[in-house]
Amino acid sequence: MPGLWDCHAHFLGALDVDFGKEVREPQPLRVARAVRQASDALNAGFTSVREVGGYGVYLARAIDEGTIPGPTIYGAGAMLSQTGGHGDLHDFPVEVMADMAAHHGPMQLCDGVPACLRAVRLQLRQNARLIKVHASGGVLSDIDHPVHQQFSAEELRAIVGEATRAERIVAAHCHGKPGIMAALEAGVRTIEHGSYLDEEAAAAMVETGAILVATRAIVERLLVALDRLPPASARKGREVADRHWQAMHIAREAGVAIAAGTDFVTAGPDTLAPVGRNAEELGHLVAAGYTPLQAIEAATASAPATLGPQAPRSGQLATGYDADVIALDINPLDDIAALADPTRVTHVWKHGRIVKAPPAQPGQASRPPSGA
Repeated sequence: MPGLWDCHAHFLGALDVDFGKEVREPQPLRVARAVRQASDALNAGFTSVREVGGYGVYLARAIDEGTIPGPTIYGAGAMLSQTGGHGDLHDFPVEVMADMAAHHGPMQLCDGVPACLRAVRLQLRQNARLIKVHASGGVLSDIDHPVHQQFSAEELRAIVGEATRAERIVAAHCHGKPGIMAALEAGVRTIEHGSYLDEEAAAAMVETGAILVATRAIVERLLVALDRLPPASARKGREVADRHWQAMHIAREAGVAIAAGTDFVTAGPDTLAPVGRNAEELGHLVAAGYTPLQAIEAATASAPATLGPQAPRSGQLATGYDADVIALDINPLDDIAALADPTRVTHVWKHGRIVKAPPAQPGQASRPPSGA
């Protein structure tokens, strides 16, 4: 089958979801862990990742030059946030945030149209393949509310306009309906999470052709780890979870286009939200009413559209498309959960080159199957 896509992941080199460690831990340490994340993603059959904030724009260079293994990464660079918004680390002086952004950190604060334009241009300067903006509050940040809109309509239009001139789409983190509607009106092409999406918002997404990347996998991961979260985040996680599930059903029934993404952010299989277990999202899509084939399509043929004009010819086994292919030891249409187990992914080819195969048995040649 085609290699898989995760359309919402973060190569942040985190071991947990305490994002204050972005400041407290040395950046080289986090980048070193992010190298592990890239390798784990590829080993799990994810040959492409739309990385919506983190060190992906830098990892992509090392992967493309053959220095480290990993998927093809389409990185957004730093996540754009208003001051006091979801991407702000509220416990630190605002000057710390500015210093982190100036030294290739994964978060960029911007307020007002001129600063928003400059923030987009700074990501384009790093060859960001899309722009990520926090258009609502979030769950894992301290004091902002998931329903509240962030960035003014004028700021959002400026961000989208500047990205559009460079043929990049804007992906908007949006939980609340006010942020969803403002983002759609500004021309945002993908809505990330969409927790409070209702019938009106779903109709607007269908009308504009926007894509939902629901990221149910991170919601489920957080629900079983609420005791490991700060009290405010645990409370917000409980509040959002049921409404997010309803939103997924509303989107499916309305015919909203969907692509698979996880919001996984941690390094190592035993961590809270581990890159390498990204195919868990497909099982959640099936639980929400999609067929196994529709879920697989959301992680293959439908996924490149989340990059707009930057979309590669990928996600299909067809002439002229990337030769990104995986093989499994089971038919995922019979057991969609098998995709979430990297050991069931027996072979991975990236751009036609074998990058994962079973160890050769005694007396067998160590090479891919004939015709690979």
